[in-house]
Amino acid sequence: MKPNPRTSPRGGFTLIELLLVMAILAALAAIVVPNLTGRAKDAQIQRASLDIKNIGTAIKSFQIDCSNLPAKLEDLLVQPSDVPPGKWKGPYLEQETELPKDPWGNQYKYVNPGSHNTHGFDLYSFGPDGQDGGSDDIDNWSPPK
Repeated sequence: MKPNPRTSPRGGFTLIELLLVMAILAALAAIVVPNLTGRAKDAQIQRASLDIKNIGTAIKSFQIDCSNLPAKLEDLLVQPSDVPPGKWKGPYLEQETELPKDPWGNQYKYVNPGSHNTHGFDLYSFGPDGQDGGSDDIDNWSPPK
């Protein structure tokens, strides 16, 4: 009696077939993952730079309306008590309930008057390492990276 091809079970994939598929996937991952991780870091740095520009624009809008720079970043969201009624036209940031954080989960730093921008303000992030200083800090006084 001949085995019926319709009822004869094929045991699934062979070990060689599985190993071949795993080798192909590993090769693809070795090519793709390093490219994606480098791009993610670049994207985070770019986002922090854009955030700093946007917050800087909000600070300048506050200054135009209120005739002075905000004492702290929270003044962009909630009218400070020392600003006369009718002058403050905020909130000045798109997200009206909380200050944005940098891509690494830390608050942006604001100093008024600035030590780098002596006639304005300093606005910065400590960057990926979260530490002050170093070449990874992102700020509003250095040339774009």
